[in-house]
Parts: sequence; structure tokens; C-alpha cells
Amino acid sequence: MENDIHLTINGNKGYFSIVIDGKTEAKITFVFAGETKIIIDHTEVNSGNSGKGFGKILVERAVTFAREKNIKIIPLCPFAKSVFDKNPELRNVL
Repeated sequence: MENDIHLTINGNKGYFSIVIDGKTEAKITFVFAGETKIIIDHTEVNSGNSGKGFGKILVERAVTFAREKNIKIIPLCPFAKSVFDKNPELRNVL
């Protein structure tokens, strides 16, 4: 099983997705809030993938993206917010 994380940006919206064997199994969506922030607004993981850590992997990938672009994240999604709450090492992008 090969995992790939993809970034898709369309205008001011975007998402990271985990694709396994050609099928999207998890996704985290965001919108740009100006040029210096993104708002994470939704995380979804397909049934059958619970407990695999896909949601956290996607939040971490969004953090990497924010660090690379020198932007901040506003986690409106309750799941993403919980990941930030539990992982202080990720909070420097908030």
C-alpha cells in the first residue's frame, strides 16, 4: 500500500489529501485568509481508516506548508484544533 499526500489549490481554497492505491482516503480543507493565513475548516477520513492517524498526518502536513510559506493557521475545524491542543510543537504556526 503506497501513501501519497497531495496538495491541491484552486483560487483561495485548497486541500491536502491522502491517496492510497489511487483512492482519496482522507482530506483536510482550508481557505486562504489574505496572504498570511489559512483557515483549516474541515477534516474527513473515510470509514475504515479510523485509528490510522490520517487526520493528524494531514494537520502536520498543513503545518509544514505554513512553515514553508511563512503563514499562520487558524484551526476552525474541531479536529484540527484538538491536534494543536495536544501537540505544543505544532503551535508556532497559530
